[in-house]
Amino acid sequence: MLPTPEATPLTRSDRMLALSAKPISLSMQWRLFNLTLLVTDSLLSFFALRLAYAFRFELAIPIFILEVIPVPRYYEQLSYIFVSLLILFFAIRGLYQRDNLLGGTKEYTLIFSSSTSGLLIVIIISFLNPEFILARGWLLSAWLLIFVFVSSGRLIIRRIVYRLRQNGYFLSPAVIVGANDEGRQMANQLIDWAASGFHVVGFIDNILEPGSNVTQSLTCLGTTSHLQEVVKQYDIQEIILATSARSAQSNLLSIFKEFGVRENLRVRLSSGLYEAITTGLTIKNISYVPLVTVDPVRLKGADRILKNLLDYGLVIPGLVPISLLLILIAIAVKLDSPGPVIYRRRVMGVRGKQFDAFKFRTMYQNGDQILAQHPEVQAELAANHKLKDDPRITRIGKILRKLSLDELPQLINVLRGEMSLVGPRMISPVEIEKYEHWDINLLTIRPGITGLWQVSGRSDISYTERVNLDMHYIRNWSIWLDLHILFQTIPAVIRGRGAY
Repeated sequence: MLPTPEATPLTRSDRMLALSAKPISLSMQWRLFNLTLLVTDSLLSFFALRLAYAFRFELAIPIFILEVIPVPRYYEQLSYIFVSLLILFFAIRGLYQRDNLLGGTKEYTLIFSSSTSGLLIVIIISFLNPEFILARGWLLSAWLLIFVFVSSGRLIIRRIVYRLRQNGYFLSPAVIVGANDEGRQMANQLIDWAASGFHVVGFIDNILEPGSNVTQSLTCLGTTSHLQEVVKQYDIQEIILATSARSAQSNLLSIFKEFGVRENLRVRLSSGLYEAITTGLTIKNISYVPLVTVDPVRLKGADRILKNLLDYGLVIPGLVPISLLLILIAIAVKLDSPGPVIYRRRVMGVRGKQFDAFKFRTMYQNGDQILAQHPEVQAELAANHKLKDDPRITRIGKILRKLSLDELPQLINVLRGEMSLVGPRMISPVEIEKYEHWDINLLTIRPGITGLWQVSGRSDISYTERVNLDMHYIRNWSIWLDLHILFQTIPAVIRGRGAY
């Protein structure tokens, strides 16, 4: 999961009070939200088209060699037509539907594909109708600017809604069927993530007594036979089935039959067992029998090409300007303490293939002897695979780690196809056991120099949280998520929080 705005989440009682005190119903809040999106999308698209006109005709930009005499009225009329078509494409692709909003990078992918579809249609029309003439520079500029402006506008609106959710707006009352470990974990995650949009009111379970505590803030509201009453009393809009719980398994069909087709009520299933293998599932009908196959790698086809283009497109030109910095760091490491400049760490790669990840050496050569003198530090290292105050780190090593400069040699690993700029945190063969059943996910994608763990607190977060962030990244990968993480990495490194 990508990082949420820092704010103190409301307690369960606070949220209940906030929900009941809202003068605007939840359905009205969403209608106003969609209206806001529609207006901002239109205005920003008009602004993008006007700015594209200025780039092409009013500014002396050398890339536009061919001189064209503009007709302002003509392009103004075209702008109205283009914006109308664009909004229509947005609506067709679901950019005003709740399922595609306020979560992940899918929204931005839809914006890109919709604006690209509009561009292609205009190109086809101009090809079929020679009388339809317009400047290609204006059209390409408009396509790029529309994507940038509309995406930026929606990003700002998303952050505003996240803040509003922390004050009780845009929250859908939800109940979890199944109070087992999976159900409790889901409840804790939804409560801890204040911007999730779910307000969990309690649990339904056939084993626990109604009224008994399930978590510190949630109780069992009744059995599945009471679900109808609970839905009505709390105005439930989300029923979440913890599929590994007996209460959900034994009543799955009856719950879907009763609630699955209701308006303003959605029934959701947790991924359960498939949560461990959602990195790549392919369903294929063989003799009319649908069979599920686990893909051995996470990224294939166009996704793999896009990720490689991002990696090589940034690393190859980037090595030239930072080469002097690499040389200076190497000299500093060599002068600071005896030993090799580069440290090789044996780590796990795709499909379990091991390789040496390169780093500037930041520890003394006799690190094991130093560590043996601190048994309490050894215990911390065994538990977390990280040390906040590591006595083995050299003077220059502390600086390099603080600024993450020790990881720059891993750019060579990226060029060798062993790592990626963005990915899950690289781990050693011994460490893979800490991932338990998640290891099937981890070995389907290349580890990264940076990732969600880097921009979410680095070493300050717990090991379990790091695992969850890695799994979230793998399950929800997109090229936009990689770009989002890259943009957040530099501020995270500058702040230096959790770097040790």
